[in-house]
Amino acid sequence: MDERLKVSVPIMLKGEAAGVKQQGGILEQVLREVELECLPADIPSSIEADVSELVFGKLLRVSDLTHSGRVRFLTDPNQTVAHIISVKEEVAPTPEAAAAEAAAPAEPEVIKKGKQEVAEGEGEAAEAKPEKAEKAEKAEKKEKK
Repeated sequence: MDERLKVSVPIMLKGEAAGVKQQGGILEQVLREVELECLPADIPSSIEADVSELVFGKLLRVSDLTHSGRVRFLTDPNQTVAHIISVKEEVAPTPEAAAAEAAAPAEPEVIKKGKQEVAEGEGEAAEAKPEKAEKAEKAEKKEKK
């Protein structure tokens, strides 16, 4: 009971962040557990972190967590526990941009013609091959005579 142990303890966030309430951000918890060293009798069930003062640009770090003097954190004190992030909004297209997209053809005309020409060219090449084969047969027959 007098030997210090290394244990992982969950971090519980409490309070409502000012960055969420007033600025419309989202609270993101980056670190869910912290590793600490203490005597078996001093092991806390969780570490509480007050996030009520958290706003954009401010981070809650391991060094900011409250704890008793009998507990020593082994996790890097500069590691981020939680912070406020902004909501990424998808910008809706303006009516003019939507109309321009609808008016534009799905596929450029040049590509359509190019595909047709290739298809026709393949057909001609396929027809040319039998003719070459026939000419080669006639040339062989002449050589035999």
